[in-house]
Amino acid sequence: MSVGFARVCAVDELVERVDDQDRVLGMVVSRRQAIQEGWLHRVAVTVCRDDRGRVLVHRRSEQVSRFPGLYEVEVGGAANVGESYEQAAARELAEELGIRALPRLLFTFINRSGLSPHWLGVHEAVVPDAVVPNPDEVAWHGWLTEPELRSALLEWRFTPDSHEAFSRYLAFRTARS
Repeated sequence: MSVGFARVCAVDELVERVDDQDRVLGMVVSRRQAIQEGWLHRVAVTVCRDDRGRVLVHRRSEQVSRFPGLYEVEVGGAANVGESYEQAAARELAEELGIRALPRLLFTFINRSGLSPHWLGVHEAVVPDAVVPNPDEVAWHGWLTEPELRSALLEWRFTPDSHEAFSRYLAFRTARS
Protein backbone atom coordinates (compact mmCIF):
# COMPACT_ATOMS: atom_id res chain seq x y z
CA MET A 1 0.00 0.00 0.00
CA SER A 2 1.26 3.46 -0.79
CA VAL A 3 2.02 5.75 2.11
CA GLY A 4 1.11 8.81 0.05
CA PHE A 5 -2.10 9.27 2.03
CA ALA A 6 -0.26 10.80 4.98
CA ARG A 7 -0.38 14.52 5.57
CA VAL A 8 2.16 16.69 7.30
CA CYS A 9 1.59 16.64 11.02
CA ALA A 10 0.16 19.94 12.33
CA VAL A 11 1.13 19.27 15.97
CA ASP A 12 4.35 17.37 16.34
CA GLU A 13 5.07 14.90 19.11
CA LEU A 14 8.38 14.36 20.85
CA VAL A 15 9.66 10.80 20.79
CA GLU A 16 12.78 8.99 21.90
CA ARG A 17 15.07 7.41 19.35
CA VAL A 18 15.77 3.74 19.95
CA ASP A 19 18.25 1.35 18.38
CA ASP A 20 17.69 -1.90 16.50
CA GLN A 21 17.47 -3.70 19.88
CA ASP A 22 14.75 -1.26 21.12
CA ARG A 23 17.12 0.41 23.58
CA VAL A 24 16.56 4.11 24.27
CA LEU A 25 19.46 6.15 22.88
CA GLY A 26 18.87 9.23 25.06
CA MET A 27 17.97 11.41 22.07
CA VAL A 28 14.64 13.25 22.02
CA VAL A 29 13.44 14.22 18.54
CA SER A 30 10.21 15.28 16.91
CA ARG A 31 8.18 12.44 15.46
CA ARG A 32 8.15 14.30 12.15
CA GLN A 33 11.95 14.30 12.07
CA ALA A 34 12.10 10.63 13.11
CA ILE A 35 9.81 9.76 10.20
CA GLN A 36 11.70 11.95 7.71
CA GLU A 37 15.07 10.56 8.74
CA GLY A 38 13.90 6.96 9.12
CA TRP A 39 14.98 6.87 12.78
CA LEU A 40 13.59 4.11 14.94
CA HIS A 41 11.18 5.22 17.67
CA ARG A 42 8.37 3.50 19.59
CA VAL A 43 4.70 3.18 18.68
CA ALA A 44 2.15 1.35 20.84
CA VAL A 45 -1.06 -0.17 19.48
CA THR A 46 -3.86 -2.21 21.01
CA VAL A 47 -6.14 -4.76 19.42
CA CYS A 48 -9.44 -4.25 21.24
CA ARG A 49 -11.82 -7.14 21.73
CA ASP A 50 -15.21 -7.26 23.41
CA ASP A 51 -16.35 -10.00 25.77
CA ARG A 52 -17.68 -11.97 22.77
CA GLY A 53 -14.29 -11.97 21.01
CA ARG A 54 -15.15 -9.47 18.29
CA VAL A 55 -12.46 -7.01 17.20
CA LEU A 56 -12.96 -3.25 17.17
CA VAL A 57 -12.30 -1.71 13.75
CA HIS A 58 -12.40 2.00 13.09
CA ARG A 59 -12.02 4.46 10.25
CA ARG A 60 -9.64 7.30 10.93
CA SER A 61 -10.99 10.84 10.80
CA GLU A 62 -10.21 12.91 7.73
CA GLN A 63 -8.55 15.45 10.08
CA VAL A 64 -5.77 13.19 11.38
CA SER A 65 -2.29 13.82 10.05
CA ARG A 66 -1.40 10.24 9.15
CA PHE A 67 -3.54 8.03 6.91
CA PRO A 68 -6.78 10.06 7.07
CA GLY A 69 -9.91 8.12 6.19
CA LEU A 70 -8.25 4.70 6.25
CA TYR A 71 -9.46 1.84 8.41
CA GLU A 72 -7.50 0.45 11.33
CA VAL A 73 -7.55 -2.75 13.33
CA GLU A 74 -5.67 -1.33 16.26
CA VAL A 75 -5.82 1.83 18.36
CA GLY A 76 -2.57 3.58 19.12
CA GLY A 77 0.15 6.09 18.51
CA ALA A 78 3.69 7.11 19.30
CA ALA A 79 5.09 6.60 22.77
CA ASN A 80 5.88 9.96 24.33
CA VAL A 81 9.24 10.65 25.93
CA GLY A 82 9.62 8.50 29.04
CA GLU A 83 6.51 6.39 28.35
CA SER A 84 6.54 2.62 28.32
CA TYR A 85 4.66 0.78 25.59
CA GLU A 86 1.92 -0.04 28.11
CA GLN A 87 1.59 3.58 29.26
CA ALA A 88 1.39 4.82 25.67
CA ALA A 89 -1.21 2.18 24.76
CA ALA A 90 -3.38 3.07 27.79
CA ARG A 91 -3.12 6.80 27.00
CA GLU A 92 -4.11 6.23 23.38
CA LEU A 93 -7.13 4.13 24.41
CA ALA A 94 -8.29 7.01 26.62
CA GLU A 95 -7.64 9.66 23.94
CA GLU A 96 -9.19 7.79 21.03
CA LEU A 97 -11.95 5.70 22.63
CA GLY A 98 -12.60 7.44 25.93
CA ILE A 99 -11.96 4.28 27.95
CA ARG A 100 -9.65 3.40 30.79
CA ALA A 101 -8.10 -0.01 30.33
CA LEU A 102 -4.84 -1.77 31.03
CA PRO A 103 -3.74 -3.25 27.73
CA ARG A 104 -1.45 -6.27 27.90
CA LEU A 105 1.76 -6.08 25.86
CA LEU A 106 1.98 -9.20 23.70
CA PHE A 107 5.07 -8.59 21.56
CA THR A 108 7.20 -5.96 19.82
CA PHE A 109 8.79 -5.91 16.38
CA ILE A 110 10.38 -3.48 13.95
CA ASN A 111 7.57 -2.47 11.62
CA ARG A 112 8.75 -1.31 8.22
CA SER A 113 5.30 -1.08 6.60
CA GLY A 114 4.28 2.43 7.73
CA LEU A 115 5.66 5.88 6.98
CA SER A 116 9.05 4.95 8.39
CA PRO A 117 10.54 2.10 10.40
CA HIS A 118 9.52 2.02 14.06
CA TRP A 119 9.28 -0.40 16.94
CA LEU A 120 5.67 -1.46 17.29
CA GLY A 121 4.42 -2.74 20.64
CA VAL A 122 1.26 -4.77 20.04
CA HIS A 123 -1.16 -5.04 22.96
CA GLU A 124 -4.52 -6.64 23.56
CA ALA A 125 -7.37 -5.41 25.76
CA VAL A 126 -10.92 -6.50 26.41
CA VAL A 127 -12.95 -3.32 26.34
CA PRO A 128 -16.65 -2.51 26.70
CA ASP A 129 -18.53 -2.63 23.42
CA ALA A 130 -20.04 0.79 24.21
CA VAL A 131 -16.98 2.93 23.46
CA VAL A 132 -17.24 6.68 22.86
CA PRO A 133 -14.65 7.48 20.18
CA ASN A 134 -13.10 10.92 19.90
CA PRO A 135 -14.59 12.34 16.65
CA ASP A 136 -11.33 14.21 15.95
CA GLU A 137 -9.61 10.80 15.72
CA VAL A 138 -12.33 8.30 14.76
CA ALA A 139 -14.95 8.80 12.03
CA TRP A 140 -16.63 5.38 12.37
CA HIS A 141 -16.21 2.23 14.44
CA GLY A 142 -17.72 -1.23 14.55
CA TRP A 143 -17.19 -4.68 16.01
CA LEU A 144 -16.26 -7.46 13.58
CA THR A 145 -15.82 -11.18 14.02
CA GLU A 146 -12.46 -12.53 12.85
CA PRO A 147 -13.98 -13.91 9.58
CA GLU A 148 -15.65 -10.54 8.92
CA LEU A 149 -12.37 -8.77 9.64
CA ARG A 150 -10.41 -11.05 7.32
CA SER A 151 -12.84 -10.13 4.52
CA ALA A 152 -12.69 -6.43 5.37
CA LEU A 153 -8.87 -6.48 5.26
CA LEU A 154 -9.13 -7.59 1.62
CA GLU A 155 -11.85 -5.11 0.63
CA TRP A 156 -11.38 -1.91 2.66
CA ARG A 157 -8.42 0.48 2.64
CA PHE A 158 -6.52 -0.16 5.88
CA THR A 159 -3.39 1.48 7.24
CA PRO A 160 -0.16 -0.42 6.50
CA ASP A 161 0.30 -1.09 10.24
CA SER A 162 -3.09 -2.82 10.39
CA HIS A 163 -2.15 -5.55 7.95
CA GLU A 164 1.26 -6.26 9.46
CA ALA A 165 0.25 -5.99 13.13
CA PHE A 166 -2.92 -8.03 12.78
CA SER A 167 -1.28 -10.87 10.86
CA ARG A 168 1.43 -11.06 13.55
CA TYR A 169 -1.25 -10.82 16.26
CA LEU A 170 -3.13 -13.79 14.78
CA ALA A 171 0.11 -15.79 14.49
CA PHE A 172 0.94 -14.96 18.12
CA ARG A 173 -2.51 -16.10 19.31
CA THR A 174 -2.29 -19.30 17.23
CA ALA A 175 1.14 -20.12 18.65
CA ARG A 176 -0.12 -19.67 22.22
CA SER A 177 -3.18 -21.89 21.79
